[in-house]
Amino acid sequence: MEREGRRPVSFRGRVRYRFDRTLARSTGTLMGWLVVSCLAVVVPVSALLVWTDPGSPRSLPGRLTAVWRTSARTLRLGDVTGTPLRMVLAAVLGLVALLCVSTLVGVITTGLEKRLTELSRGRSTVLEHGHAVVLGWSDQVFTVVAELVAAQAAPRPRAVVVLADRDKSEMERALAAHLGAAGRGRVVCRSGPASDPAVLALVSPGTARTVLVLPSGEATGDAEVLRVLLALRTVVGEEGAGPPVLAAVRDDRFRAPARLAAGPRGTVLESDTVTARLIAQCAGRPGLSLVLRDLLDFAGDEFHLADATAFQGRPFGAALLGHATSCVVGLLTAEGRTVLNPCPRTVIEPGSRLIVVSRDDTSAGALDCRHLVDPSARATAAPSTGDASRLLLLGWNRRAPLVIGQLRDTARPGSVLDVLTEGVVPGTDSAVLGTESPVPGTESPVPGTDSAVPGTESPVPGTDSAVPGTESPVPGTGRAVPAPAREPEPRAPDDGRLKVRHRSSALSRPESLLGLDLALYDAVLVLGPDPGAGPDHPDDWTLVTLLSLRLLEQRTGHSVRVVTELTDDRNRALAPLDPGSDVIVSGELTGLLMAQIAQSPHLAAVFDELFSAEGSGISLRPAGHYVRVGTTATFATVVAAARDRGECAIGYRRHDRWSSSPDHGVRLNPHKGERHEWSAEDQVVVVAAESIRGGGNVGHPHDGSDRSTSNSRTAQTT
Repeated sequence: MEREGRRPVSFRGRVRYRFDRTLARSTGTLMGWLVVSCLAVVVPVSALLVWTDPGSPRSLPGRLTAVWRTSARTLRLGDVTGTPLRMVLAAVLGLVALLCVSTLVGVITTGLEKRLTELSRGRSTVLEHGHAVVLGWSDQVFTVVAELVAAQAAPRPRAVVVLADRDKSEMERALAAHLGAAGRGRVVCRSGPASDPAVLALVSPGTARTVLVLPSGEATGDAEVLRVLLALRTVVGEEGAGPPVLAAVRDDRFRAPARLAAGPRGTVLESDTVTARLIAQCAGRPGLSLVLRDLLDFAGDEFHLADATAFQGRPFGAALLGHATSCVVGLLTAEGRTVLNPCPRTVIEPGSRLIVVSRDDTSAGALDCRHLVDPSARATAAPSTGDASRLLLLGWNRRAPLVIGQLRDTARPGSVLDVLTEGVVPGTDSAVLGTESPVPGTESPVPGTDSAVPGTESPVPGTDSAVPGTESPVPGTGRAVPAPAREPEPRAPDDGRLKVRHRSSALSRPESLLGLDLALYDAVLVLGPDPGAGPDHPDDWTLVTLLSLRLLEQRTGHSVRVVTELTDDRNRALAPLDPGSDVIVSGELTGLLMAQIAQSPHLAAVFDELFSAEGSGISLRPAGHYVRVGTTATFATVVAAARDRGECAIGYRRHDRWSSSPDHGVRLNPHKGERHEWSAEDQVVVVAAESIRGGGNVGHPHDGSDRSTSNSRTAQTT
């Protein structure tokens, strides 16, 4: 029966099977088959050539000798003739020579293959000078490398070296896919752990122009940054030596140790704080993310230093109209102190330099533009003060307490923040909610849900009564993890300016949001979950929430301004948002900021103040505050009007191009003589002091005093 069930095997199959078994025995068997195969081809062909050659010998011994010579010549065994002994010795000698040559070729091939393998692993030393070194791999690496390549392409292209514990080929393919052609820049990848001093020495950090240390997305990313900084000290040498070092951490508990490890030439960014500050600022300043994105990348205008010799001994206000193609925003004093948006009466001392928004360093030449100001076009009515705001926060992640803290610091008296989260918020005190009111639209259960009833009271997040380190479940999961012990932001005692109300709801279901009254809110903030705390990708939940908001807008006919946080910039195009909406990509923001500070370390204090709750920041304000609506006026007129209000105008946003233009109507650093018909919907981009206590937008007191940048925690330089 078994024989009848078997498939018949062909003769060719049997021969091939026996041949394969023979080859698998040993190397000698393989060589034997190779010799037999060569002789089976060479000898018959040689005999055929001899027998068909009219000039070959006629005798059989002569023809056999000719066959030998042809075969030996083909196999490089020599063509010695004579006695059989001489022919055998010649064949042996040829075989020995062939063996030696083959061995030599094998050794060379093996060595070359080993070298190529080593090069593909990225373990060779980089012999560069003045290059930029990027240590670590995270979402920020693509933004950082792209900006460094753009910044270092002129006037002479320099290399950007990336060292990470990943396969070199994979890194090169990933960078090529995200960056495309690097242009004149060169990107070099090396593989290995950056915390190993021997591996770190491969990228020659001692001869680099700057070194950037990126935190990974893992839970131990900040600790790894600390180890890399310590390894960098070992390779570079004592404190004070080597290039400037710029590092980023997520948790402020690692900020102080990282500063110590980075040394006196190091700067440490706290990426979560930077992102939280921008989210909070965008809630009250529509379009701010578009302006900052334009300022932070190297494709357009950015911050530079300009010579102030022509304005020495004159007030700062004179410099505002002293450049046609640059916008002055501050001073860098001779002592190295950064003063952003000083009082217009501040006298520019010898040795000071101007902080300007310009295309590059060479375009900030002095040119008097006072004649371009049209006094008749300036606005006469005083701008109205800001009112209390009402905001809605959807979702929760580790940055949410920081966002609420920033909103509390900048809120007008009487402001309200409603918070809707999926489940219980970790690290909060349940005793606080008793004094709060329910979030409108969430008092009743959502039909069809089998989870806890939405509307169950939960603790208020972001309050000072939160106990760091207590274990609470992660929203959307059943796992309990220790809440991170964050050092609280320094703030004034709560004076009732911001009322926080919190409810739990099944945010992953669109019907949970349909009861909300969007007309009550000035803006909606959408935060995605932390990686690993929700969906496979944090942006999945964010996109679902945005779709629900869009459905709610269509049903009610009322649109609301949305500030969204994403983790992947490629999802920006997928987000159902209106053109020009504020979208904050945390990794991209940190990468842009690190690239700017890496190129200009002295501007770290400028960005620190711009992202802080105190001091001066960037705002978009109605054009009617500066020029009469409906008139055609130069940008110099706007600059003069902003100067008299204690502000520095750096651009504007046209309302008619918000959705049709790729830049969404944002125009930074226009020529002072550029004329524009100003409408009530147009906005002016200014660097101005924010009044967060008095309830209105005010300028500086004109007392001639300077205001230096605040010592906040966005960027810490030792």
